[in-house]
Amino acid sequence: MYRKIMSFLEAWKDSAHRKPLILQGARQVGKTYSILEFGRIHYENVAYFNFETNPRLNETFDENICPDYLIPILSHMAGQTIVRERTLIVFDEVQLCERALTALKYFCEDAPDYHIIVAGSLLGVAVNRAKFSFPVGKVDMKTLYPMDMEEFMLAMGEKALVEQIKECFAADMPLPSALHDAAMTLYRQYLIVGGMPECVMLFAETRDYILIRHTQDTILASYLNDMSKYNHLNEIKKTRLAYDNITVQLSKKNTRFQYKLIKKGARASEFENAIEWLCLSGIVSQVYKVEQIKKPLENYRDIDTFKIYVSDPGLLCAKKALAANDILYMVDEINDFKGGMVENYVNVQLTINGYDTYYWMSERGAEVDFIIQRDGRLIPIEVKSADNTRAKSLRVYMETYKPDYAIKLSAKNFGFEDGKKTVPLYAAFCI
Repeated sequence: MYRKIMSFLEAWKDSAHRKPLILQGARQVGKTYSILEFGRIHYENVAYFNFETNPRLNETFDENICPDYLIPILSHMAGQTIVRERTLIVFDEVQLCERALTALKYFCEDAPDYHIIVAGSLLGVAVNRAKFSFPVGKVDMKTLYPMDMEEFMLAMGEKALVEQIKECFAADMPLPSALHDAAMTLYRQYLIVGGMPECVMLFAETRDYILIRHTQDTILASYLNDMSKYNHLNEIKKTRLAYDNITVQLSKKNTRFQYKLIKKGARASEFENAIEWLCLSGIVSQVYKVEQIKKPLENYRDIDTFKIYVSDPGLLCAKKALAANDILYMVDEINDFKGGMVENYVNVQLTINGYDTYYWMSERGAEVDFIIQRDGRLIPIEVKSADNTRAKSLRVYMETYKPDYAIKLSAKNFGFEDGKKTVPLYAAFCI
């Protein structure tokens, strides 16, 4: 399956300023597969080391972390010669060995001709611990997310449709109605399947939603295990409570995160460490409210007011135990959840495209779902789960701040009118 990360990895390989690369991301997003596939295509050989399955590796790094000492030993352990610029060295589950991360500094300074990529599912959590010595300035970093809507459609064999969607987005021209309907069906399938590569691969092969749900439940179980295994003892219960409650809060009309909904009398001081753990692990992301629409938006965020979205739409639906047909046909019984589910989907697409997302609310309660900086301009994005695109809040925002244009995401086809760019939900990846 095609992953966009390949283009980044190719540019990294050819860069004159290349440093050891840390590829981070939540568990099961395809880090190891992407690295090994990249190595298979672009290198003569790959020397792969996993700190979880080979505990002896830790002993090697405990002894000495100089490249001249490590390379002969690693070559012996891999059963193949590690050659400068021709071998890709891969350290997997590197969060289990602090010394291996520290060694990257010396590879950068003393042996830059060795190509090294390290990966870990909970690197964000690990390096946040006080004991970790992180090689600041000596590594390149990249986050891999679940597959986005474009990658999902390509995996379904819809390359021609993807190209037409991109053309219509650029030209603000409607997609032919038959293709629009087909793309909306693919979008609803993506809401169910999500972007976890194993789930997408199984769906492409079988179209079996029950099998997909079983796989998603397994991934969710592994997340819960991580909360116990890589967390402070007194934070485990709080982290699980917070995670379970996120999907509940997305069902509310106001999707702003409220601590009091986790449990009666809950306060930020009690649960903020749990929220931070979930964010660092890549399982969820926070979207803050901005108090003023000025650059940089980061300076004007309200640190006490935010929404939390999960990293994959399919896992969200699995956690809510929603039946596939309920989403495929958008039945009335899930009306309360549609808004939060679609907001979550859009946030995933924007995050994968590298945007820092925020939301805006007026003193009188008008709310715009997302504010992003696109091509140097601050652009508001309104999200609707159906084709009802009346957006009073967006009108209030546009009258107040007069943006160059606004984006309305809904079930309606492409278009542009009154300063508003209409984009169908399946094309959120184009933004």
